[in-house]
This record gives sequence, structure tokens and C-alpha cells, in this order.
Amino acid sequence: MLKALIVEDEYLAREELAYLIQEHSSIEIAASVEDGLEAFKFLQEHDVDVVFLDINIPSIDGLLLAKNLHKTARPPRIVFVTAYKEFAVDAFELEAFDYILKPYNETRIIGLLRKLEALEQAPPPITAVSAPAADAAPANRTVNLAKGDSIIVTPCDDIYYVEADEKVTLVYTAHDRYVMAMSISEFVSRLPADSFFRCHRSFCVNIHKIREIAPWQNSTYIIKLYDLKAEIPVSRSNIKAFRQLMHL
Repeated sequence: MLKALIVEDEYLAREELAYLIQEHSSIEIAASVEDGLEAFKFLQEHDVDVVFLDINIPSIDGLLLAKNLHKTARPPRIVFVTAYKEFAVDAFELEAFDYILKPYNETRIIGLLRKLEALEQAPPPITAVSAPAADAAPANRTVNLAKGDSIIVTPCDDIYYVEADEKVTLVYTAHDRYVMAMSISEFVSRLPADSFFRCHRSFCVNIHKIREIAPWQNSTYIIKLYDLKAEIPVSRSNIKAFRQLMHL
């Protein structure tokens, strides 16, 4: 059973959120506290799976608390609950699980609770017989994408390609485009290296979505993808690595 901590200084908002969690999920509320310092002390002695965290709270504000929790050995999932839209990008950069605006929308809360419970019920991934090296880092298989005031936890396999656009990065799935306030290098670092290839300084492609590799000018290639009409160039500096990767 998942355990949760509520960090909210407004009594009515705290009670309403607790009611919705208890009414629509099996998540156990381990504690409800009013300020960031109290929450930090509680989490030093207790493990929880998710923290419902307001941003404008006494002692330690929610963003600073989240930064500290993100550095712990077993960081809980963070769901920001706030009346402020303008902190959504900051929340995304902290890899928040979701961003809920007040006043609460019951349907929205129910959807969030189902996502949390679905993660707990998902079967563990099948691993190879031989154990990985002790210092090998696990590949990230989900990434947080900003959409309006929400943060969408997205399987990396759903991403087709990534494109640099001045100071932002555009992320394309089969049915949507997300605008991320970060460099393409920073975003690509969050993707599993065994599935994504930086084919150009402005493009990174999911190699499992490649439908066609066509010759292009100066002995390079154009990549065409399933489901999308995009044509993605391979730069001359990356041709050798691309040929090896695709067995060309």
C-alpha cells in the first residue's frame, strides 16, 4: 500500500485533499503537516511514497523542500498542490510527478490517484540473468513533460524525436508537441541512451521509430519516422556513428 504525506498550511485545503485521497484510493495518509520544516523532520524518520506538497508554506517553501527531497537516497514522488500557475516550469525541473491547481477538481484528483496506484501495481521489469555492473546507472524509462499547467509523466518510448528551437526544446510524440524550457542537451540527458541517438546538433531521434533512412545531400541521410511526416537530418559529424548504430 502506498503511503502519503500531505504538506499544506491551509486547514480546509488539507482536509479536503485528505478526504479525496481516502475516498477515491487505498493510499494511506501517513501524516498531514502545516509547514516545510515539520515535513522535512518527518521525512527524516519515515518513508513515504508520495508527498502532496503546497508551494507557499511556512519555514521551508515547497520548491526548496522538493529540491532537498530530490537528493535523498529514496526520493518520494512529489505532487505539487498550489493556487499558483507560474511555478509549473520550476516543478517540472524538479521532476515532479504532477502539478495540481486549487481549487481542487475532483475528477482531476481521481485521475492522479489512479496513476499513482497503477505505478504500484505494475509488474517489475524483466531483467537479464547476468547482473549489471555495480556502478551501472539504470536507464530512465519515463520523463516529465510540461503541458499547460500540468506535468505529464510520459514513457520515453512514446517520444519520436526532440528538436532544439532557440532557447527551448520541442518534444514530439505521435499526437502532441511539448515545449520544454531547457536546452536539448539537458533534455536528452534524461532519455535512455539505448533508444535515442543525437543525429544532429538540433535533433535527437528515437531509433525504434525510424521507418526509412534516405540518402541526402553531401553523402548524409534523412530519417523518416512512423506516424509523423517529419524528416530529420543526420549531420556529417554523426554519419559514422549512425551507420554503426543502424548497421548500414
